[in-house]
Amino acid sequence: MTAIVRPAIAVVALFTLLLGLAVPLAFTGLATLVLPTEAGGSLVERDGRVIGSSLIGQNVTSARYFHPRPSATTEADPDNDGGTRAAPYNAASSAASQLGPTSAALLEAVRARVVASGSATLPADAATASASGLDPHISPENAARQVARVARQRGLPEARVAALVAQHTEDREFNLLGETRVSVLRLNLALDALR
Repeated sequence: MTAIVRPAIAVVALFTLLLGLAVPLAFTGLATLVLPTEAGGSLVERDGRVIGSSLIGQNVTSARYFHPRPSATTEADPDNDGGTRAAPYNAASSAASQLGPTSAALLEAVRARVVASGSATLPADAATASASGLDPHISPENAARQVARVARQRGLPEARVAALVAQHTEDREFNLLGETRVSVLRLNLALDALR
């Protein structure tokens, strides 16, 4: 029996060290050499301080800034055993709401966002949450609908804020993948730089 068990344990230990430690460390090292910013989390700094990541949306509510698309991330509710509460842009619990297209709760959430906006029509990304709940981008249409509010709150001409949106509009990857988009964090940082 020992003749069978000992080699099996040795193989499991070997492959655990190889595939669970050596290979991940090698790929991490390679990624750090080839793509250091991306391997480090695509962190964005201002004045030497990390203020976010270009890959993770942030919960921005001030009227002076562009707002991201809604987030459906939740966390455990300490006041309700087994329940959850909203935790917008919580990267520790990134997940979609799991509400399907026939869900009454999803329809009500979208209706509430449309009503809260004060507009009869909204770009889809202004009324619906992203799949991860952490989307750092909005559509150019969503950004354009926020221009008047941001310009008014900052005392800037709308044309100047609209030009800033145009400067921060990113094309599709390789002109093929994804959609045209605007990074909310980078756009808001550019707004702050206008001082």
